[in-house]
Amino acid sequence: MIFRRKAKNEDTETTDLAGSDESVADASGSDESAADEPAAGTAEVRTDGPLDSSEVDPELLEAEDRIDLGALVITGLPGMELRLQVDEQSGDVQAILLVLEDSALELRAFAAPRTAGIWPEVRREIAAEATRMGGTASETEGPFGTELVLVVPVEDPEGQIFSQTSRVIGVDGPRWLLRATVLGRAAVEPDAAPPMEQALRDVIVVRGSEPMAPRESLALHLPAGAQAATEEEA
Repeated sequence: MIFRRKAKNEDTETTDLAGSDESVADASGSDESAADEPAAGTAEVRTDGPLDSSEVDPELLEAEDRIDLGALVITGLPGMELRLQVDEQSGDVQAILLVLEDSALELRAFAAPRTAGIWPEVRREIAAEATRMGGTASETEGPFGTELVLVVPVEDPEGQIFSQTSRVIGVDGPRWLLRATVLGRAAVEPDAAPPMEQALRDVIVVRGSEPMAPRESLALHLPAGAQAATEEEA
């Protein structure tokens, strides 16, 4: 897999496709009582990913084809490029972007209460934000449950406005929400979607046991060796 470090303010085709991050990370108050409690076991055993780290063999987390990014462990596909959105001031990794040809998958993970999933609520907020931007949002059933199809106006580097389509998928796990946004051709052509969907299924979420407020971003970091390589290039 090709690695590329991307600054937060670098222009890309993904700008504002899934609504503002603030609407997801800050829109609700904290639920410290729920965050402080240990994760409860689930009655339903999940066998299809994305999975929690507690649901997989620990050896899988260290397999050669796995890339450890902190809260998310991913598996690269042949020819896929890994890009990280990094805040230049803090150095924090804010999002992961997996790019394959003319399609991409953006991944962000958030803490959630142990008592209930938050995707239905977050989904409504993202839809409202898309409408506020002058776009449209429609719910549809996909392979991961109810998802959103957004069509929003986007300004390119030349200042021209065009409509951009994306699929926003939410997966509620044990005390976490994984938000995935399918971009590019895979968002509009079903034949191009399977690689992006497989990359999402292969994700392992490492939530950790520390108390966190609901919707707080789970910490991501550069893959091993990437920091040194980036500093040498600079």
